[in-house]
Amino acid sequence: MTRIISGFAGSLRLAVPNGATRPTSDRTREGIFSALDARGVLDGARVLDLYAGSGALGLEAVSRGAVSAQLVDSSASAASACKRNAATVSASPRAPRGLQLLVTRQTTDAFLSTDTATYDLVFLDPPYDVATEEIDRTLQLVAERIAPDGLIVLERSTRSADPRWPDGIELNRARDYGETRVFYAQPA
Repeated sequence: MTRIISGFAGSLRLAVPNGATRPTSDRTREGIFSALDARGVLDGARVLDLYAGSGALGLEAVSRGAVSAQLVDSSASAASACKRNAATVSASPRAPRGLQLLVTRQTTDAFLSTDTATYDLVFLDPPYDVATEEIDRTLQLVAERIAPDGLIVLERSTRSADPRWPDGIELNRARDYGETRVFYAQPA
């Protein structure tokens, strides 16, 4: 069962897409959001959740104080789950007015090639079998969309090669949670 852990939508259950998605475990999400809370990056943040799956990362961020989340996934099942979950979070009686939750069914590279928005927080949680070269290309596009004081959070398998960070983006922390390695990077 995937659920929102904390914030105004805490304990809400989320739909999980059919197929080969790998939802971020509660333990990993708790670790990520503890780190984000400590950095104070959630309040008023504009969030981009790439390879969104159920949208749990972006929706958790909104539940904890972000003002908007753009959820992007190329899978029809994932986009459908994201839409259901966004509607559930928006319908929460404690949801703030003006909350913006958008879902786009598109590849991450196609979305980033046409999107012109700037984001304060970008989550990338690709399937573990996505090639490192593809992740590196996506990170290059993300670097063009991240706010100067923004943060990028990337999840990969501990067995995957580490990503190459684009010029102007600096890794400042990596943390392992079982089979998952979480990277935190920001503009230099």
